[in-house]
Amino acid sequence: MAVKFWLSALSVTMLAGFHMSAAQAATSNKTLVNDDDRLMALREAAFHDDSQSADQYAAQLGNYDIPSYVDYYRLRARMAKASNAEYREFIQKYEGSAIADRARNDWLLMLGRRGEWDLFDQQYPQFVVADDNQLRCYAVLSRATKLQKVAQDAKALLNSPKDYGEGCYSMLNYMYQNQQLDAGFVYFQLRMAAENGALPLALRLGKLLDIPEKKISEAFEKPAVLMKKGPEQNKVSRELFLAALARLAKNDPEEAAQALSRYSARLTEHERANGWALIALQSAYKLEPDAIGYWTRADGADLTQEAYQWRVRSALRETDWKLVRQGILAMPASLRNDPAWTYWLGRAYKAEGRNDEAGKLFSSIADQHHFYGQLATEESGRKIGVPPAGRPVSAEELAQTEKNPGLQRALRFYSMNLRTEGTREWNWELRRMTERQILVAAELARQNQLLDRMVNTSDRTRGETDFGQRFPTPFSDSMYRMTSSLGLDMAWVYGLIRQESRFVMTAKSHVGASGLMQIMPATARYVAKKIGLSDFLPHQVNDIDTNIQLGTNYLNMVLTDLGGSQALASAAYNAGPGRPRAWRAKLSKPVEGAIFAETIPFQETRGYVKNVLSNATYYAAILEKKPQSLKARLGVVVPKGMSASDADLPDDRKF
Repeated sequence: MAVKFWLSALSVTMLAGFHMSAAQAATSNKTLVNDDDRLMALREAAFHDDSQSADQYAAQLGNYDIPSYVDYYRLRARMAKASNAEYREFIQKYEGSAIADRARNDWLLMLGRRGEWDLFDQQYPQFVVADDNQLRCYAVLSRATKLQKVAQDAKALLNSPKDYGEGCYSMLNYMYQNQQLDAGFVYFQLRMAAENGALPLALRLGKLLDIPEKKISEAFEKPAVLMKKGPEQNKVSRELFLAALARLAKNDPEEAAQALSRYSARLTEHERANGWALIALQSAYKLEPDAIGYWTRADGADLTQEAYQWRVRSALRETDWKLVRQGILAMPASLRNDPAWTYWLGRAYKAEGRNDEAGKLFSSIADQHHFYGQLATEESGRKIGVPPAGRPVSAEELAQTEKNPGLQRALRFYSMNLRTEGTREWNWELRRMTERQILVAAELARQNQLLDRMVNTSDRTRGETDFGQRFPTPFSDSMYRMTSSLGLDMAWVYGLIRQESRFVMTAKSHVGASGLMQIMPATARYVAKKIGLSDFLPHQVNDIDTNIQLGTNYLNMVLTDLGGSQALASAAYNAGPGRPRAWRAKLSKPVEGAIFAETIPFQETRGYVKNVLSNATYYAAILEKKPQSLKARLGVVVPKGMSASDADLPDDRKF
């Protein structure tokens, strides 16, 4: 779980005759008993950009046993004002550490904003984690300022508006102004912004294209106005019409299709294709059968990565294997080579009788321990088992790993509930480990009751694996008791918990879901009342037995409500029962569970269902000690109405 920084706007407070800083005000009611408390106060000051308080707390931590973080938080508190010399001094002092790499990340962002490209180019290759998309954009921008041809690199980064940040905005702006990206690409970005409802991005793009903000806002917020008068005979008007079309299609694809047909003569052939693609995507999200026809009319359109994938999902929903094959082969290589599309291309080849080609694709991913690897294994004629256990971790190996200073820091931070810092230090050390050492580190996590860290660590190995670490079965007495009493598949419940909380007993999501089974407050109250827990109090949701009791009972309710389908019930546990009912109601014929999972319109729920059922299949193999079938677990989803009313169960959506 990511540590959340609650950066409330603190007013200037007067107390006991002196003027307190924001961080002092935030900690005024806390007693700083020891140096760990003081580090927490320093950290809070740093993330309030309160350098005065940070200096005061740091001065009290002169003998703290993790000095690098004292120095980092002090630097972080004045990040925007810090000089290059200060960043360089800190990084040189702690070179090779996780926190030095974090500081280099901060510094590089500053250098990018300031346009100090020589120093940026010197430091960027030394940034080890290299996971910041803004820095990737700044790196391309730096090359662009040196007149290097980087248009394709830039385009590869500009495919998800939510990840842009200032670095990507700056790169796009510079490269357009200097004619390294053309207006056609900027208009493509405008249409993508419309697909995503990203008005801030659209307004920035409008400035580049000299389109008034008022017109951009009107296209996004009042698309019906543009639909009434249609596009004028100029490029800007036609592109605004297409943006408005995307917004209209989000609510009513059919109305958008009528508008496009009405004004199609005013658009170029390519613009018409782009219009149909915008409508097709929104129709596909709604699981409408008309989506296939819209995609056909969108031939030759500029497609976003989302559109490429949903064109195939629409074909899967109709089990049109020819269109599935054509759609996957038309994808950019970066998408086409993803295990999902490798598997579905294999299925398309198999449906067309091209068994050799299908077999090669299945074999290429069958050894991968995930949803598609499991499905590919079954397509290759084998069931899904558990790899044989390797050599157990010895006491000597564990003792040696315990001495690792980075892992010691991580464990210290975890004990303080500083999970961001703990995970940073932990993962930094894993980078330098062999697979054997990684398994030993996972065992160290187990010894320290960090089951989530154990699972995530053990998941990294490919050659030597330990499924006992990857798929632990804690709280087995409670689990057996509750699942047996309900007749519920324990492997499925374990698979769900692994996905929900990674066995963190006190896990709490950003929307308030709590505990092992991440139960929403309203659902906890509903289930408690339903099963007769008359004395239930909200805080009890984090009690292990109570959490499992409430979670399994709710899961059993949605399973019964949704006809015994684990695929539908898993979706309901994540998104609320009303949504999978609606998704199933859109079916025109029965579809296999794998296709239903692949075509869930919500990205989070789509991944969730796949992971839960993949986990459950491995858990069943472990618990039953025999190979399993994921395809059988997924079953077939049929298009029929439900017996329970929509109001019968609370909406337990997690987002």
